[in-house]
Amino acid sequence: MRKEEINMTKIALHKQDGSQAGEVELNDAIFAVEPNNNVITDAVLMQRASMRQGTHAVKNRSAVSGGGKKPWRQKGTGRARQGSIRSPQWRGGGIVFGPTPRSYAYKMPKKAYRLALKSALSQKVMDNDLVLVDVLTFDAPKTKDFKATLENLNANGKTLVVLDDDNTNAALAARNLENVTVMTAKGVNVLDVVNNDKLVVVQSALAQVEEVLA
Repeated sequence: MRKEEINMTKIALHKQDGSQAGEVELNDAIFAVEPNNNVITDAVLMQRASMRQGTHAVKNRSAVSGGGKKPWRQKGTGRARQGSIRSPQWRGGGIVFGPTPRSYAYKMPKKAYRLALKSALSQKVMDNDLVLVDVLTFDAPKTKDFKATLENLNANGKTLVVLDDDNTNAALAARNLENVTVMTAKGVNVLDVVNNDKLVVVQSALAQVEEVLA
């Protein structure tokens, strides 16, 4: 039987100065899936909910100041009966059904989240917003040098840079750049991929991402 040709997604590999160093084949199971906008939305909502502090709180009638003494006798005053000045109808009284500290975090199925991440990465490839660079090396953690490298790679606007684990100088150099987020391959997530215009990935970090999601 004649073997069918398999079309692999290829992407340009750039050097740090912006010149092209060849092409790299991407794993189609990760970077060429049909984007599923529903699971991407679910993943973003889940991550944003998990980021909420949930420290909101109000004082109920047991927490507000005031005595437990009955403000006046039950009968004979012509006024409505009252049991405590800490009751909700009193000014300065407790709040009824107010917010209390809670966690908004919840989880979605692992398969669904992996599909969301693959969809977000595939969308970056489709939009030509994924920039692959062979290495990012800096002699010293200088922000000016890191910014110049991003300009060479045409990574303008909000940019997510995925580095290898031991690239300390690059991570430190990018800390002062307002629109740049730096993380390792282990930290790649749907929310950061979606929130940034460009995705710059070091070749060694790309291999780690493919190893995890393959």
